[in-house]
Amino acid sequence: MGFAALHLRLYADTRSAGYGNSDWELSGKSSTAVCKSVSAYAPVYRASGIMRAQSNLFDVADDDLVTTPKDLEGFRYRSDFIAQADENALISHVRELAFREFDFHGFKGKRRVVSFGYQYDFSGQQLRKTEAIPDFLLPLRARAAEFANLAPESLSHALVTEYAPGAGIGWHRDRPVFGEVIGISLLSPCVLRFRRKVGEKWERVKVPAAPRSAYHLSGTARLVWQHSISPMETLRYSITFRSMRED
Repeated sequence: MGFAALHLRLYADTRSAGYGNSDWELSGKSSTAVCKSVSAYAPVYRASGIMRAQSNLFDVADDDLVTTPKDLEGFRYRSDFIAQADENALISHVRELAFREFDFHGFKGKRRVVSFGYQYDFSGQQLRKTEAIPDFLLPLRARAAEFANLAPESLSHALVTEYAPGAGIGWHRDRPVFGEVIGISLLSPCVLRFRRKVGEKWERVKVPAAPRSAYHLSGTARLVWQHSISPMETLRYSITFRSMRED
């Protein structure tokens, strides 16, 4: 693969979209604890070849400011958000969905997606209605809404994403048309990475996300901080619910 083709593929792939019982909201976990938690999943993120080249797009520079989840105002995290049996049932449904490659202006990403309620059209930069949220996702939506202190019907968009080995998401904020975001991780762990510009440097936070966990983005964490997910080595699914922005 030539350099130009590799660059376009990586651009498409990266442009978008402590454990135990815990609920982080302005958590006081130390950066040391967070780094240890991340290192526990180091085998998941071993990469070589294109995967290594892609992972460099996510790396932290030596002069960046590394902080802790307590600095992410508007961010909440809860491990064991759903039970193992619930995860198994969700995965059995998810695997039957009609996934398609993520498409950004004609460039295909490694992850595959399916939208419900609404679908964002990147070419036209607008939302359009699509298939209704299926019944098997409604109990999870209700639980996600309770977690975020929202009405279930306000979460009118659902996105199910399949992260095959090598798939990830680069730095981005969710589209302005969306409001609050609740994500649920299935099958494999990942590391959620956050950054915001502080002068000439980036302030960064890493949050390990375990299978069956959930996170909630609102306020500054949603509107100011960018986030990304490192390329995966093992298969992972996520289910993301979004509300619509209220002007």
